[in-house]
Amino acid sequence: MDWIKKGILSNNQLKILALIFMTADHVAKGLAINSVFLLVLGRFAYPIFAYMIAEGCRYTKNRTKHLLLLSSLALVCQVVFSVFMHSLEMCILVTFSLSVILIYAYDNMIKKRKAFDISVFVILMLLVLFLTFVMPKLIKGFSVDYGFLGVIIPLALFMTDNRWIKLSVLAVLLVLMALLMSAQYQMFSLISIIFLLLYNGKRGKLNLKYLFYIYYPAHLVAIYLIGILIR
Repeated sequence: MDWIKKGILSNNQLKILALIFMTADHVAKGLAINSVFLLVLGRFAYPIFAYMIAEGCRYTKNRTKHLLLLSSLALVCQVVFSVFMHSLEMCILVTFSLSVILIYAYDNMIKKRKAFDISVFVILMLLVLFLTFVMPKLIKGFSVDYGFLGVIIPLALFMTDNRWIKLSVLAVLLVLMALLMSAQYQMFSLISIIFLLLYNGKRGKLNLKYLFYIYYPAHLVAIYLIGILIR
């Protein structure tokens, strides 16, 4: 069982797998392909990305740059997503931007334990609750991808650096998410834990950070254009 203890998949390899799973889901939905296989594959993407978001927040050297880069990309991608998907649903990068904001606020609160930092964290948590529960009722069609739990899961994973506790917490929250969303095939997201069990805790030899940032809007545009050609 040494291969489980040591892991055989790097951060980069897991992210590439998550990109493949995400693309499968978007191809199925964007091109109206009735494929259970593609939709099930798509359920593996979020948990892997959420886990890696927590990892990135723990090890990044420049938190301000990290947050600005992610949130700026989220803004650009949201415009692309809204235009090409004709939807008010906030894309996954908006979800993860909120997650990162909460993670950094939580970390400041734990380290400094000052009233100001506690207040900031509480206010941000209330804002997330407003965006995920109240806004969808006020604006028809508005939603944050994966909802409140989608934002909270990376934060929950950041709260401990014990690998087994992380995976246990993730499993419980994924089950809860599947039950609350009542989305078809969502329970298959638990299979992603098998891939995370193989994580070796290393980034990988190449710096593929910008590949991941560029790929998201690029693949949405590509799927949209392919859809136009098909139609």
